[in-house]
Amino acid sequence: MNRDFLEFERPILELETKISELRDLAATKGMDVVRELESLEKQADRLREEIYSNLSAWQRVQLARHPRRPYTLDYLRLVCDEFTELHGDRLFGDDRAIVGGMALLCGRQVMVIGHQKGRDTKENLLRNFGMPHPEGYRKALRLMQMAGKFGRPIVTFIDTPGAYPGVDAEKRGQFEAIARNLREMVRIPVPIVVVIIGEGGSGGALAMAVGDRVLMLENSIYSVISPEGCAAILWGDRAQAPRAAEALRLTARDLAQQHLIDRVVDEPKGGAHRDPEAMAVILRQVLADELASLDPVPAAARLEVRFQKYLAMGVFSDTEAVA
Repeated sequence: MNRDFLEFERPILELETKISELRDLAATKGMDVVRELESLEKQADRLREEIYSNLSAWQRVQLARHPRRPYTLDYLRLVCDEFTELHGDRLFGDDRAIVGGMALLCGRQVMVIGHQKGRDTKENLLRNFGMPHPEGYRKALRLMQMAGKFGRPIVTFIDTPGAYPGVDAEKRGQFEAIARNLREMVRIPVPIVVVIIGEGGSGGALAMAVGDRVLMLENSIYSVISPEGCAAILWGDRAQAPRAAEALRLTARDLAQQHLIDRVVDEPKGGAHRDPEAMAVILRQVLADELASLDPVPAAARLEVRFQKYLAMGVFSDTEAVA
């Protein structure tokens, strides 16, 4: 199957293939197929609306992981007018699973930081499949503290299955690096806007997702554990991942209803991977609006709201044990 399409998109692929073949036939044979094309295109539009308006949680997981989905560097190229990448954590090395640097966004200077996956095997090995080591999180924190020093707003792009769980990462203090980021992001004085563009996996995502505004693209996901990991723990069967995805409430709409994120950003019909340029236009305007809305708020008030926002997350009930 065409890797640009997922299994549940097969009916759309079949219709679009027919449309393409009919256009080729008209071009080569000079046939009049206008009415047939109009009919097929209307069918395709109706089918897209029906499929993409009723996606399951697992189907959104598949879209969030789509190999053609735009990554951080794609958005920086399309959204920012300028970008200068900065490297290294000044302690160990440069983790290529996280990219960041100074950028120009709608005429204003900002610090942008994000997870970066690879498109092929070679690049995925270089980027460690978007799973940062502790030096990656320390690089991110160094850049955020630099932004705080020079009064530059921060925009983070979240797209990771999670922090790298290997022995070397643990030896270099993975848990400490994540915990330090959580603590320090609460008190960085400049505005912070977070955008979950694909996968938001566990503490590896949260370590760069503490902000004044947290946005999610329509087909992104955000969860404490992957559906496969959850299924393996609860049912001893990773094949139960679709069931786990529903139970985890990990979609953008679910999280907005639970007040764990602030805004859902609509994607072009079919997902960001179908039209990255259109997605970038939408995201550029959304980021400009969010940053502008934070400008008038005094730093002290903004920090207090940020702190209280995360303090209020989570709901529990206290009940007495029944004998």
